Amino acid sequence: MTKVFDVVVIGAGPAGYVAAIRAAQLGKTVACIDDWKNHDGSLSYGGTCLNAGCIPSKALLESSELVHRAKHEFAAHGIGTGSITVDLAKMQERKAAIVEQLTGGIASLLKANKITALQGRGRLLKDRKVEFTPHDGKAQMLSGKDVILASGSTPMELKQAPFDGKNTVDSWGALEFDAVPKRLGVIGGGVIGLELGSVWQRLGAEVVVLEAMDDFLFMIDRQIAKDTQRQFKRQGLDIRLGAKVSGAKTGKSGIKLQYADSKGEQEVEVDKVVVCVGRQPNSADLFDEACGVKTDARGFVEVDNECRTGVANVWAIGDLVRGPMLAHKGSEEGVMVADLIAGEFSEVNYNTIPSVIYTAPEIAWVGKTEEEVKKSGRAYKVGTFSFAANGRAKAMEMATGLVKIIAAKNDDEILGVHIAGPLAGELVAEAVLAMEFSASAEDLQRTIHGHPTLSEALHEAALAVDNRAIHAINK
Repeated sequence: MTKVFDVVVIGAGPAGYVAAIRAAQLGKTVACIDDWKNHDGSLSYGGTCLNAGCIPSKALLESSELVHRAKHEFAAHGIGTGSITVDLAKMQERKAAIVEQLTGGIASLLKANKITALQGRGRLLKDRKVEFTPHDGKAQMLSGKDVILASGSTPMELKQAPFDGKNTVDSWGALEFDAVPKRLGVIGGGVIGLELGSVWQRLGAEVVVLEAMDDFLFMIDRQIAKDTQRQFKRQGLDIRLGAKVSGAKTGKSGIKLQYADSKGEQEVEVDKVVVCVGRQPNSADLFDEACGVKTDARGFVEVDNECRTGVANVWAIGDLVRGPMLAHKGSEEGVMVADLIAGEFSEVNYNTIPSVIYTAPEIAWVGKTEEEVKKSGRAYKVGTFSFAANGRAKAMEMATGLVKIIAAKNDDEILGVHIAGPLAGELVAEAVLAMEFSASAEDLQRTIHGHPTLSEALHEAALAVDNRAIHAINK
């Protein structure tokens, strides 16, 4: 017997569960299928983000940053701490408790919104039929007037250094170490690699990051990249650019990573390896070919700007489709699709999706880099302000980094905001709001900011766009 729903969602990560909840709020009958299974065999909702990505990594980043501050900053505040000890087991317990609370919260929200939550494998068939196979049962058939594909993504494996689940691991495995590695190799110097490298370096590991690209954090503004690269180097992160890994050999003394850079063939020996070379859409066996959904060469489901797949009433969102693999991007697409299904107007402004790297300093940005604006040919102006001149940052002993604002020369529209410094991930929200309303640099100049606050750095950077900064020398 086929169970019929208004909406069937495959995936309960930040894209899927948000879409399910929003559809239920709009009066739809909803089923949400998720096949997440933890290392211990337990089941939970929330996908990679809550179980093995955003949330657990931020818990360990917070704990490790406190260790770093206790060792290197507390003395400046007049606080004597004596010998600093690290109880990694306790840190891991705390991380696990946070994950359990939040994933349990998702289950409660699904129940409260009267969503039929199903744990197992979902697969789309022709005519919006969905085959649901529980982890411990026989396949059942569901049908949706609309189907939303939201199965997320998985870490990419590197054939030169395949995962073994113990010494060579993916990003999830790197969050589960039960001891601090003496020597840690991180293959990939992107967002995930830098965050994980920062965690274990702060806790005492010697960390070497091997990045194949010649440019550090190629996706961010070059001025911000250069500033943060210097700071990471001061912290002790050994970041080697243009380092293309060719092999990994395990021996008695560790793992020898072979790579080539501008100097030729190189080798470095480590005890553990974390591979962070990107993620791929989890589209394998997600649907039968007969259903008509198409994927591109990389496995991303092809969709339009409103996440329609081209098959009537079948949608795809989140990491499964084009665009940045960010939880909040997927969530917004989930809301948009649910609204559109219900006949409501909705859209996602892909030009104002913020990105954050939760290192210290934090890095956050929205909009275009200076390099992108220059390439577009549009005349522009730039204002920067250093946290070294910000009173709150000085009081926090975190006066490093800067704010950079790029605005159009003709109409003063803000085109991009880039931040490296304390709580950058929180500060960028003001920039996102400003750009959502097509604000000008002058609008930020005229916005009164509390004193002393970190947000004053945005105010001063906006003033600097027109050489009006008060607390910095205008050039």
